[in-house]
This record gives sequence, structure tokens and C-alpha cells, in this order.
Amino acid sequence: MAQQLDSNLTKAEQYLAKYRNQTLGHYIAGEWSLGSEGETFENLSPTNNESLGKVVKGSAEDVNQACLAAQSAFTEWAEMSGSERKKILHRLADKIEERAEEIALVESMDCGQPLRFMKQAAIRGAANFRFFADKSPEAKNGLSLHQDNHTNYTVRTPIGPVGVITPWNTPFMLSTWKIAPALAAGCTVVHKPAEFSPLTAAILAECAEAAGLPAGVWNMVNGFGEVAGKALTEHKAIKAVAFVGETVTGSMIQAQGAPTLKRVHFELGGKNPVIVFDDADFERALDAVVFMIYSLNGQRCTSSSRLLIQSGIKPKFIEALKARVENIQVGHPLDPATEVGPLVHQSHYNKVLSYMDAATEDGATIAVGGKAIDSFGNGNYLTPTLFTDADNSMRIAKEEIFGPVLTCIEFESEEQALEIANDTDYGLSGYIWTSNTGRAMRMASKVEAGMIWVNSENNRNLPSPFGGVKMSGIGRDGGDWSFDFYMETKNICIAHDTHNVPTLGKL
Repeated sequence: MAQQLDSNLTKAEQYLAKYRNQTLGHYIAGEWSLGSEGETFENLSPTNNESLGKVVKGSAEDVNQACLAAQSAFTEWAEMSGSERKKILHRLADKIEERAEEIALVESMDCGQPLRFMKQAAIRGAANFRFFADKSPEAKNGLSLHQDNHTNYTVRTPIGPVGVITPWNTPFMLSTWKIAPALAAGCTVVHKPAEFSPLTAAILAECAEAAGLPAGVWNMVNGFGEVAGKALTEHKAIKAVAFVGETVTGSMIQAQGAPTLKRVHFELGGKNPVIVFDDADFERALDAVVFMIYSLNGQRCTSSSRLLIQSGIKPKFIEALKARVENIQVGHPLDPATEVGPLVHQSHYNKVLSYMDAATEDGATIAVGGKAIDSFGNGNYLTPTLFTDADNSMRIAKEEIFGPVLTCIEFESEEQALEIANDTDYGLSGYIWTSNTGRAMRMASKVEAGMIWVNSENNRNLPSPFGGVKMSGIGRDGGDWSFDFYMETKNICIAHDTHNVPTLGKL
């Protein structure tokens, strides 16, 4: 494993050299730019908190230029046939796949995710483009509604230039998940990647350019939310904003877009329950519980961060869970053996560590972990953590920690499980483990979440709707649901010339 780590590090450094040696700028109207003000910030690797290079800090004027470029390119792109857009987007997918190794290694170093998960980042990103590329020719399709004297039919038209603001946890895949349907629908895009992990957004822009995407159709501006993000969400040329991130930020974006009546799509926070009943398949449930909180460093919006465990199975399940958590391999993200890597940024790392004190103060038990790890140097490493003896009133049960941290809560009955599961401001996803089909269907119907998985971990299905309720978001991604956001629906009514037209003032 050490030999493979050394090999991966060598390859990663080759890919990262260009970012270390030159400032990463914006991509606007088909050109790379160092921005209007020349201010930069250091992009730090979570592996050691050393610089991966300087990144231009986007100004309001940089965003303005990107929005104007998207506006200028919109008509030609929107009027292009869906079949032509399909060809370009498939070429873009080809370019992504050609750089799959680079994307995986760069992303792991930039955001700390283990390479075992990031190996699929490019493949999944390319799959997103291919899926929506294939749907592009039918994006305008609507419904035909026949009446005796009229026929109504609907068509869809792209809404216009859109803003896409993406997070730092799995930045490449989530960027493609938003941008691919926007482009397939005929929209032009201004993308602002997260400042904590900007590098693969630049690779994505390079792939778009290499695929022959017309200048201005895709624009990318780096920077911080307070300036670049705010300017994007307030700009008059931008007709809709798709955002993945924290709930508080989503609320701010909604307020900023209100004066221009922007359409918004939010995928926000979660405190997702995984409910394990006494009659669950023990080993499969255990595998899923561990995977859905400790994979991707726990930095996943659909992580099942609250384990609701029925009392009859609790002692045996918790003991098995403790053994599994203690055995999770923490290490450098490029080590093939690593299961949990460093957290993305020092500020987030400190936030996650603060919940160890919160757990103790509120009366929970730190059954496993709860400590910083300094044996890997100056990186943002901590032990995978398991809280037990918790109840739903505690901060560790109420607040989104967004790290490799699981809170266990006991329940007695189906009714109590449902009460605990729904006692949260969030409602993104839920997981139910039981062999009782009737109970599974009752719980799936009553758990307040946009997505429910029964006897499964998070299974990805591109045509299915993806999104949350309550404070977890607005709108749905996936299949036609994406086009509903990025397109306007127009109704056209054609008379059969058989109905009586009302008359006024006729002699």
C-alpha cells in the first residue's frame, strides 16, 4: 500500500504543478482571466494545510462579465437543436473520461476525500452528461390535452442564463449534476465553485472548451459567497439559481434573488435518520449504517447521521457497530487503504471537533473516537466517532455536523421511531430497515423527507427525483424534474373552429 501511495502522490504532484506554478483564474466568454482586481487567496490542501496554489478572488465586476457573456450566448445556444447539443455534451463526457485519473487525484488532494470514492467522480460526472445529453432532444416536449372544441399542448423553453453554486464535499460530481441538465435544456451557465475545493471546476471548464462548447455558454468564476456569490444571485441577467450547500446560505440566496424574482433550486442540509427495527437483516443493516455515515468522510448531504435503533436489537447492534467504527482506516486520501481522510478545511475540522464537547456537556457518551489525530502531520484528521446514550434534544442530534460522526438514539415502538425521525428542521432523506413490508410502507409514507430508501443505502438513480423538504431544500433534480426547473412551460391552445365565440356590441 505504501508503494501505491507513493505512486499516487507522484502522479498527483504532476497534475497539481500547474496550479502551484500559476494563479488559477476565471473562465469567462471562452477565455481565461485573472479578474478585474487581481486579488487572490490560497487554496489549502486538507492533507497538510499547505498551499496548492493561488486562486483569483472573484469581484462583482468579474461576475458581471460572466453573466453578460452567458446572456450574450444564450439565444444561439437555446435555438440550437437538441440533437446538436446532444453531440456536444457527449463530446464533453468523452473529455471528462479521458482525464478521469487526473480528476480523481486532484479532487482527493483538494477536498480530502479518499481516492477509493473519488475514482468514480469522473465516471459519474460523465454519466450525468451522457444521461442529460440523451434527453436534450426531448427537453422541449410537453403534453397534448384534447377537448371537444380545442386542443391544448405544452412546450418547454429554456429559462435563460442560470447561476450554479456548488459545494466542496464532492465538487466535481455535484457540479456536473447541476450543469449537465442546464446545458441540455438550452440554458447558459455561470458556475461558482466552492472556494475550499476549486480545482476540478477548472478541469471541467477545460473539458467544456475542448469539447467545442461555444464561448459564453459555460462561464466559471472563483471566489467567496459574500462577494462573487452575492453578485451572481442578484444579477438581473440570471433567471434561476441552483445551489447545493448549507441551509443558512440557501436562505440568504433566496433573499438576494427576491428583488429579481429568481427561480431557486436548493439542496441543503440534513440530519437524516436511519431507522433499524428488531427484525432488520442484521448484517446488511450494519453495513449500510456504517457506509452511509463514514464514507466520503461523513461530508455527504444524504448521510444517515442519526441512528434510530430499536431496543430489542440495540445491545448487539451497538457492540457490532463499535467494533466496525474502531476498525475504520483513517489516512492520507491517496492511500488505497484509506476509508476516511482529512476534513476539507481547518474551519470545518474545528467545527466538527467542537461537537465532542457538546456531546459530553449534553450527557451523551463518546463510545468510539472523538479525538483529533496528529500522527499524519498538520492535516485535518480525526477519529471516526460514535455517540451513544443520546436523545433527540441534544445538539448532536439536532444540528448537522457533516463529518464522520454518528449519533445513536434508542426507540421502543414504530410510533416513537416516527416521532423521533420527524423531530427535526430537516427533511432530505431517510433510511428504513425492517423485514415487515407493511411497516416499511407505513414508515416510508410518514417519515418527512424528500427521499426514502427501504433496506438499502443511498442508491443513485438518475431518472428519479432527488431533493428534500422542510429546511433541506426546494425543488427536485433528476430526469424531467431537472428540466422543470431549467425551463419554462408554455401552453398553446388551438381552436377547432367549432365553438361559439362570445360577442359584444354586435347589432
